[in-house]
Amino acid sequence: MSFTDQLRHDAKPIFQAIFNHPFVKGIGEGDLPKEAVAHYVKANAEYLHAFMNVYGIAISKCSDREDIAFFKENIEFVLNSEIHPHHNLCAYIETPYEDLQGYPLPPTADHYIKHMKTHAHEGTLGEILAVLLPCPWTYLEIGDYLMEHVQPTPDHPFYEWITFYVNDEIKATTNQLRKKLDAWAETASPREKKAMKDAFIKSCQLEWAFWEMAYRLETWPTSSLKEVTSHA
Repeated sequence: MSFTDQLRHDAKPIFQAIFNHPFVKGIGEGDLPKEAVAHYVKANAEYLHAFMNVYGIAISKCSDREDIAFFKENIEFVLNSEIHPHHNLCAYIETPYEDLQGYPLPPTADHYIKHMKTHAHEGTLGEILAVLLPCPWTYLEIGDYLMEHVQPTPDHPFYEWITFYVNDEIKATTNQLRKKLDAWAETASPREKKAMKDAFIKSCQLEWAFWEMAYRLETWPTSSLKEVTSHA
């Protein structure tokens, strides 16, 4: 069993929880609260900016031109292509994408970004690969899951979103990240393998938490703190 096969095996309950999450199920059913969709797009727009930043940090740690080219191509993909599923969500809520950018991050998204950047700045290239992999991998499997269970037609409200995440570029990115991480793991020490596994599993957990954050309209507890202060 390869290193990434083992990671997927260990993360199986988290992947299943993502498939079963009401936000993901709502995508499949074509019915989601518009406030939750807006909350998701606001946070994910900022998250994708951070994702590109981490790709940039990965480039700074590369010694191989092929790896540099890979991360550069993925920055361009996120920058130019990953806005398409956002536009599908924005059409559903009848709100221009531009109106949902530049918002402060909710706690979970803030934590996820800091988690990625900590491993990127302080860890090895192997840790960067591990911390990034759950994002494309979970979305690829969400797309596959929804295609199988929903079999959406072009009139489905989220048809473009679902089909985007089963396209060849998402599959290629996931497979290449897996291949690079498996190759890195072959010469990694036990300590580094543990760091890579911890980074991967936590990113999987935060992928689930990101859906939960959006669905529950998570915000910072300002109102609650004011209430506590007023009773002090």
